[in-house]
Amino acid sequence: MVNGTNSAAAIAMHGITKLYGELRAVDDFSLDVASGTIFGLLGPNGAGKTTLIRILTTLLRPTSGAAFVEGRNVLTEGKEVRRLIGVVPQENNLDRYLTARENLILHARMHGMAPVDYNPRIDELFELIGLAGRQHDFPDTFSGGMQRRLVVARALVHNPRVLFLDEPTTGLDPQSRRAVWEYIASLKAKMTIFLTTHFMDEADVLCDRILIMDHGRALVDGTAAELKERFAHAHIYEVEFRRNADRYEAMLRNLPYVESAERSGNLFRLTLAGEEALKTLMDELGSADIRKICLREPSLEDVFIALTGRTVRD
Repeated sequence: MVNGTNSAAAIAMHGITKLYGELRAVDDFSLDVASGTIFGLLGPNGAGKTTLIRILTTLLRPTSGAAFVEGRNVLTEGKEVRRLIGVVPQENNLDRYLTARENLILHARMHGMAPVDYNPRIDELFELIGLAGRQHDFPDTFSGGMQRRLVVARALVHNPRVLFLDEPTTGLDPQSRRAVWEYIASLKAKMTIFLTTHFMDEADVLCDRILIMDHGRALVDGTAAELKERFAHAHIYEVEFRRNADRYEAMLRNLPYVESAERSGNLFRLTLAGEEALKTLMDELGSADIRKICLREPSLEDVFIALTGRTVRD
């Protein structure tokens, strides 16, 4: 044990609560993240994800509770914690008046690194992110994907032991997202990664472990496969009709054992009350107009929506 927490955990939180007046942004939240893990924290807007990252990165003090990074208390050993972590915020906060290389040099000097140490490290990072030929250009001349890779590289200059990524691929095209994914995955052997994202496929591909939270509290925790398996009993089916989709839509929405019905053209995604409801459904619909019907395995997005609801959050 180090400072009252599990020494094997890269990140530990015990009973963290953060109040803003009457609002509980985080409510008695506890978590241990093992070293060498890519950990994904998912939740709708306002769930408390960014608040937790700000607490763990020493930018915000909790109202109560304790938090540790690599065994260091974020409240009493903030300077040491900041030495051990790298942070990639949601926004691209690069200095537009410095070249790409100068952005990384500034970060290295702020961490007290000497040129003999940071110059080779910066050379290595530019090769890793594929921007060696653009290191003397200004960030405003880069695409969004190139800027995100540069922000991640900047966070790695001082060789952190824990990397915090707050929605690292927001606003990127699919090719740039994939490039950032590959880059993040390549870092796993060297550090612990704490990731927040709104992209379910991103969490599914990258994360060893996922926690879904809402209203400041943890809801479920496990691997992507484990979370999907917990919801495998949801009885989700896809039914496609050859014709008369409007008539069948009205029928489906009035059947008591159809819990939800989503339509895309002639294709309907149905959640039934139970496995036995399928036979009853087929008897109601008949087979004349059905092109296909199949069981749909739950996705991570299905799990997320089932837990946090369908209402759009600001």
